[in-house]
Amino acid sequence: MSELIVSSAFFGSVLSLAAYFIGVWMKNRFRLAIFNPILIAVLLCIAFLAVTGISYDTYYASARYLGWFLTPATVCLAIPLYEQLSKLKENFAAICVGILSGVLTSLVTVLVIALVFHLTHEQYVTLLPKSVTSPIGMGIAEELGGYPAITVPVIILTGLVGNVVAEPFLKLLRVTDPVAKGIAIGSSSHALGTAKALEMGEVEGAMASLSIATSGLITVVGASIFAQFL
Repeated sequence: MSELIVSSAFFGSVLSLAAYFIGVWMKNRFRLAIFNPILIAVLLCIAFLAVTGISYDTYYASARYLGWFLTPATVCLAIPLYEQLSKLKENFAAICVGILSGVLTSLVTVLVIALVFHLTHEQYVTLLPKSVTSPIGMGIAEELGGYPAITVPVIILTGLVGNVVAEPFLKLLRVTDPVAKGIAIGSSSHALGTAKALEMGEVEGAMASLSIATSGLITVVGASIFAQFL
């Protein structure tokens, strides 16, 4: 049976989509933050591969087609930003400070973790770009001498955590301004967090979309500076 599945050129894509739709159903059914569609999809895919014995490389060979939609999907995030252009103009200074604060918080947090756990320089720079999109994060890690293969799952894990806990955490801190919510989510948990921000509202989604690109550019410079600290 597993050989039949592996022979299919699209089984990875079908598995990923099926797992995601199961996650959507579970979220709509139980209405709990822990039943996040992306998190459920990841867990189901891992479980399926573990049970069937299918290697990740085999899975990825037929699931990579989904990755082709990443670039156009990211570009489409400019649409809600354009629709909320007035909000950007009204809060320009606050948005700039918010994004810069988010990037600095991420970099300082990684530095503190590296010092506490006595990480090597290679391990440290591998974690530095944890809050930016995967293509940018991989490039930063490779340029600074880290391990891009480890950077990717760290980035995905960061996004998943942000996607799951962002809304209840912001409620706990009593953050009510939609611009502040979007900037906080986008600068800390990239595209996966932005998906949650889009669910929360148009303004939140637009601000998170802006944060993805801007924080990525700032992190390129900031990571190069922080890499010298360890």
